[in-house]
Amino acid sequence: MAAGPAPEARSLMDEQTFLDNFNNLKYPRKTYLCYKVERLVGENSIPVDEYKGFLRNESSPRRWERRHAEPIFLERMASWNLDTELRYRITVFISWSPCPECADELVKFLRENRHVKLRIFAARIYDWYQGYEAGLRALKAAGAEVAMMTFQEFEYCWKNFVDHQQDEDKPFPSWDNLVVRSEELSQRLAGILQNREE
Repeated sequence: MAAGPAPEARSLMDEQTFLDNFNNLKYPRKTYLCYKVERLVGENSIPVDEYKGFLRNESSPRRWERRHAEPIFLERMASWNLDTELRYRITVFISWSPCPECADELVKFLRENRHVKLRIFAARIYDWYQGYEAGLRALKAAGAEVAMMTFQEFEYCWKNFVDHQQDEDKPFPSWDNLVVRSEELSQRLAGILQNREE
């Protein structure tokens, strides 16, 4: 059996970048988004490793040139040309939940791509813009699973998206109050998603 070409090496985030940006007790100005794609076959899922990685928002001194991570990710996804005859689950782990505009873009994507299920795990809630609650509810209504990252998701990202140099088995260095903060944010998100008032 002939071997195919070796897959390209996937870039990984350095440890400090992950710890600085995903720590749910801090308030960084950047947004990082880690993603993985699985093909759904019946009750099973098959990882599609060539579509696994991370990206971050693009900042600029000019406000109108700044780009959030979600539209950048949607552009990247469009380039994959996922087969519309197959079913996929895309999971993103994001340092800030989507703002209202990004939530709208994700909702539009889901409506146009019924063959894709989307799961969003956020480290913290992006509540800087009015309407963020409605955006999160619209995502849920469009079929997206929206949740806060728990210890399990932080550890998964640490193992799968972070460069540990020579020590691949280095355990996830949990920070104090990670679990407590995650539970608080999960309760807050549950309240947002259940609230129907605008």
